[in-house]
Amino acid sequence: MNQTAHPDTCVRCPWIRGKSAEYIAYHDNEWGRPLHDERKLYELFTIELFQAGLSWELLLAKRENFRIAYDGFDPIKVAGYGPADVERLMADKGIVRNRGKIEASISNTNVILDIAQEYGGFEAYLWGFVDGEPVIVPPEITDSRLSRTVSKDLKHRGIKYAGPVTIHSFLQAAGIINAHAPECWVYQELVDQAAL
Repeated sequence: MNQTAHPDTCVRCPWIRGKSAEYIAYHDNEWGRPLHDERKLYELFTIELFQAGLSWELLLAKRENFRIAYDGFDPIKVAGYGPADVERLMADKGIVRNRGKIEASISNTNVILDIAQEYGGFEAYLWGFVDGEPVIVPPEITDSRLSRTVSKDLKHRGIKYAGPVTIHSFLQAAGIINAHAPECWVYQELVDQAAL
């Protein structure tokens, strides 16, 4: 469903009020919608882990720069990054230049590829935690039993910057958790789709 199908007068999640048109479009068209595409899940996961301590609005504004810097989020290419790539990324003013997060994004990629090999895909691994069906969680909470479980498993596998709050945010963005406010038009659309 595209944003133009819902006029500016429609009811959205309260946190979207006063945000940019780009952020509203992200809310309407991407955030919380069940995501099953391997490459997009990997991209979202990588960028989400850069968010720790920053706003998603900032990361969203830098998303295209990240895509260019990270070779279109091709996990095979990123997994092969070495010290020269770390320095290249550290010099890129279009992305978040945090050495720890950059290095973690590379090592995390290798873990994600291992997970994909084990489960037949990163998507299968993630959606396996909810038996393939999104779960509804109150929008005001910042972590959940699900995010703590996923975080613990990811950390055990070697993923860095994957605390329960960050993972909760990622699961919301990927639509594994539906945390849209009940009054939001997207919430009802997602509930209706899940019932089909």
